Amino acid sequence: MQIKPADSCQFDILSLGEVMVRLDPREGRVRTARSFDVWEGGGEYNVARGLRRCFGMRGALVSAFAKNEVGLLLENLILTGGVDMSFCKWFDYDGCGRSVRNGINFTERGHGIRAALGTSDRGHTAASQLKVGDIDWEHIFGTLGVRWFHTGGIYAALSDTTPEVIKEALECAKKHGTITSYDLNFRPSLWAAYGGKENCQKVNRSLAPYVDVMIGNEEDFTACLGLHVEGLDEENLKELPIEGYRKMIAQAISDFPNFQAMATTLRTVKTATINDWGALCWEKNDSGGELYQATHRENLEIFDRVGGGDSFASGLIYGFLTGGNGQKAVEYGAAHGALAMMTAGDTTMASLDEVESLIAGGSARVKR
Repeated sequence: MQIKPADSCQFDILSLGEVMVRLDPREGRVRTARSFDVWEGGGEYNVARGLRRCFGMRGALVSAFAKNEVGLLLENLILTGGVDMSFCKWFDYDGCGRSVRNGINFTERGHGIRAALGTSDRGHTAASQLKVGDIDWEHIFGTLGVRWFHTGGIYAALSDTTPEVIKEALECAKKHGTITSYDLNFRPSLWAAYGGKENCQKVNRSLAPYVDVMIGNEEDFTACLGLHVEGLDEENLKELPIEGYRKMIAQAISDFPNFQAMATTLRTVKTATINDWGALCWEKNDSGGELYQATHRENLEIFDRVGGGDSFASGLIYGFLTGGNGQKAVEYGAAHGALAMMTAGDTTMASLDEVESLIAGGSARVKR
C-alpha cells in the first residue's frame, strides 16, 4: 500500500459513523439496574479514538448529532478522547425526538455463562439521516488531506441514505490517494428490518470495490459479502481452519481484486469471560499475497468484550501507518484488541507502551 506521508496531510485517520451513548449497568442487568456508567461508542468511531488515544495519531470524525443535552454529552465524551469533530453536523432538535435524535445503547458486559447483551435505541438518529452532499469530502480529502479513511457495515445498515454517503466518501478518498478500510461488522438486528442478509450483501458488495483493507470475522465475510468455502456452513463457521481462511481469501480477491489487505480476528468463546484470541492478516505482494498470523492467546480473561474488534482494527491500521507489513500490523491489532477488552467501555484505555510490552511477551506482574 502506498500511504501518503504524514507531513502532506492534516489527519492520519478519519472515521465515518454513528456514535451513541452507552449505558452500562456494570456487573448487573439492564432490566434491574438503578444506575449506569456512561460511555460513548460506535464501531467506526472507536477506531479513530483508539488511534488517537493509544497510538497518538491525528484522528477526526464525520458524524451527526441532534443538538440537545444528550448530543452535548456525546460531544464532551468525544472531545475528551481527543478526536476532532470539525466535520460533524448538528441537527436542530424538535423537543421530543419525532424527527431527529441521538442514539442510546444499553450494553451488558456478560459474565461466565451469561453472554454479553446489547440493546440499541437508535431509530431516526441524526447520523442515520446524513445524505449525499451534506459533507464537503473534496475539502477534507483534497485540501486538508487524510492518510487513512475508515468506515463500516454498521453505519451502512442504518438507513437508505448511509450507503450512498459511504460510497461518496470512498470515491473521494480514492481520488485523492487516501487508503480506505471497511469493517463489515455484521449485526443481524440492524439488517433485520432493512432487507436481511440479502440486502446486507447487496449493500456491502456494492461498496467493497472502493475498499483497500477489508476487516471482519469469518461470519462477517460470509454474511456480508456472500463468500462461501466448500464444506463451510453455519454449524462449523467458528471452527474454520487456516486453510479454510486461505480459500476464503482466494475467493474474496477473485471477486474484489482491489483488496490490498484483509484481516480477521480469531475468537473462541468458552464463556463470556474466558476467550481464546488471535488474528490473521492477508497482505497483497508481488507474488500474490502472504498470510500472517498474530500471537494466539488462550484463556484470555475478558472484562468487557465490546470494542475488542474495533481496537484490533485501530492497532492493525497503526501497524500499516507506521510502515509495517502485515505481520507487524496484525500483532499490533491483536495485542491492542486484547488490552481493550481488559477495561470497561467500548473504547481503549491502553497505552502504546502496554501494547508493545504485550507484543514483546510482557507479563501482568505489578509495575511500581
